[in-house]
Amino acid sequence: MAKFKDSLEYHSSGRKGKIEVVSTKPCQTAEDLSLAYSPGVAQPCLEIHKNPDEAYKYTAKGNLVAVVSNGTAVLGLGNLGALAGKPVMEGKGILFKRFADIDVFDIELNTEDPDEIIKACQLLEPTFGGINLEDIKAPECFYIEETLKKTMNIPVFHDDQHGTAIISSAALINALMLVGKRMEDIRIVVNGAGASANSCAKLAIALGVKPNNMIMCDTKGVIYKGRVEGMNPYKELFAADTPFRTLEEAANGADVLFGLSAKGAFTPEMVASMAPNPIIFAMANPDPEITPEEAHAVRSDVIMATGRSDYPNQVNNVLGFPFIFRGALDVRASCINEDMKLAAVHALAKLAREECPDSVSKAYGNEKFVFGPRYIIPKPFDPRVLLHVAPAIAQAAMDSGVARQPIDDMAKYVENLEFTQGKSKEIMRMIINKAKSDPKKIVFPEGETEKILRAAKELVEEGIAKPILVGDRKKILKKLEEINIELDVPIIDPPESDLTDAYSEELYRLRQRKGLTLSESLRILRRKSRTHFGSMMVHMGDADALLGGIDTHYPETIRPALEVIGKQKGLSSVHGLYMMVFQKGVYFLADTTVTIDPTAEELAETAILAAEKVRMLDIEPRVAMLSFSNFGSVNHPQTLKVKRAVEIVKERAPDLIVEGEMQADTAVVTELLEGFTFSKLSTPANILIFPDLNSGNICYKLLHHLGGAEAIGPILMGMNKPVHVLQRGDSIDDIVKMAALAVVDAQTT
Repeated sequence: MAKFKDSLEYHSSGRKGKIEVVSTKPCQTAEDLSLAYSPGVAQPCLEIHKNPDEAYKYTAKGNLVAVVSNGTAVLGLGNLGALAGKPVMEGKGILFKRFADIDVFDIELNTEDPDEIIKACQLLEPTFGGINLEDIKAPECFYIEETLKKTMNIPVFHDDQHGTAIISSAALINALMLVGKRMEDIRIVVNGAGASANSCAKLAIALGVKPNNMIMCDTKGVIYKGRVEGMNPYKELFAADTPFRTLEEAANGADVLFGLSAKGAFTPEMVASMAPNPIIFAMANPDPEITPEEAHAVRSDVIMATGRSDYPNQVNNVLGFPFIFRGALDVRASCINEDMKLAAVHALAKLAREECPDSVSKAYGNEKFVFGPRYIIPKPFDPRVLLHVAPAIAQAAMDSGVARQPIDDMAKYVENLEFTQGKSKEIMRMIINKAKSDPKKIVFPEGETEKILRAAKELVEEGIAKPILVGDRKKILKKLEEINIELDVPIIDPPESDLTDAYSEELYRLRQRKGLTLSESLRILRRKSRTHFGSMMVHMGDADALLGGIDTHYPETIRPALEVIGKQKGLSSVHGLYMMVFQKGVYFLADTTVTIDPTAEELAETAILAAEKVRMLDIEPRVAMLSFSNFGSVNHPQTLKVKRAVEIVKERAPDLIVEGEMQADTAVVTELLEGFTFSKLSTPANILIFPDLNSGNICYKLLHHLGGAEAIGPILMGMNKPVHVLQRGDSIDDIVKMAALAVVDAQTT
């Protein structure tokens, strides 16, 4: 009952429904209006009239899909009608947008006449780049899609058929791989003869299942050659030459059961009668033909998939349609053909066999996903699905001759897809590319940690950095074996390393006037502090940067680094910087982690160092020195400190765009900035320097947790050589990002 109430509240609260239209161009002034509408809009109209393909340049057509339904087969609820199906169509709209940045208009047609649906879609062709047919009952859906594919020059895709087929076929490939069976040897039983069952059977045959080993059943039993009752041309395609007449008979000795029917259609007795290592995909919604608990109670060797998210291996169409349309739209495909569907199948199957990133585990309550019986299909919130499936679709469209705008540089296309996932992807891709141009040696003092090992593997595979692991060699090798990772990188075990004696003498030289003895130096490096050892590697030139702190407190990483590597000459202290990435922009906040109550001198240092780091990322810095005062509006020791800091920055870095003291909203709102015509900031700042650690630390954490910004950092500034600090709880993805930043830092040091 609670879920029922939650669903109604979700759909009705605030703005009703789930979608809205958002302008992509400004419409704030009379000039904007004259461009958006009359008279300016006439020019693109004339260009399109001369060349219809220009519609893809001057309108949203190329990124717009129609989700079309008449509501005759709404989910598992049956014929609810067009209006009652609208919440589902709106839902498809937000999934298209969320997963592939595709815009959607949902169109509910109040007719059960297939020819009227066909005519409506044909008339809409000028508006859309593609059409997604949804929740239209069989057999009409077959006729509608077939006719539209023949008569239209944009992709038409009935997701109820092909989406389920594509996802389940990918799962089937991987399940067969796990049990050691070949597609051409298996006998598969499909229970159900509707749209999705028809497509599942066709795709399985395309993958290699022998047609006579494909047994399809409907409510009247097996569809066999010569059967008359309840037949139609679409069922006739799967009429098998078989003695089986019932589902129970067909299931006996079968390798695979595909359920696209109704709750309870598969019995424990059927499961028990199947061949060794059976595969059962019970995909009826909302309740499967048999639950995993019921199947596993009968036998332990079964691999299960369902349509439900509360069981492993969910066959979820969202793994297909957004990315299939993304690839098709991006090459202006005239259709979605069998080659493209098979490309999606193989891309999904391959992705599930790759190591699952930590970010996906976080999205699912920190559950670990490793290829095996409980993980044969990628998860919908895996951001890699877009980057695997869309390019596969685009490539297949080009190879099969249906792409009207081929992609010249597929690697660049994949990067552009990453950018659609948010500004952070764009920023990080730029940083990663810079790192890959000249990878540096990064030492990890916590080399025994599983996250560090997994991150190191990714850094090596991507060519981002050259990791060096510091730790107990036996423990590291054992951990690598446990998590099934092969990693060919240097492992430094301080007690047995040839470097330790030389390092201890150098550490003694550095710290002998700070109370450190030679024997204590040796003890620190051999047993006490791997961060000291890693810092010595950087100091001695055996590593280019240090990245640590994943399981220690912040000071425990900074203190050894300061003792060994030290801060840059002439600086009063080191400083901390966070990169805050929003959907539409990036800001840099400092100091957020180190200096509690900085002097004017220290604030100036922070600003200059932050500007240097930002330039390192090929971003032009614009610095705002923040306060509760706007340009002398309040005289107070705190505001005067910031004002003095601005003066120091202007003296030392006269070419830097810097302003203050100023309030935070003035720094980032164009309209407020325009009120101060004397300001050097003509556009909003991208570097915000806080007057103290309190305000900086509080702000970045609120922006991260309440403002939806991705926080990348802390980036330590002012060290003689690159040292960066991880946070407890950082994901593998976070570690990779910080390592890339450390490499870029080392490139410029």
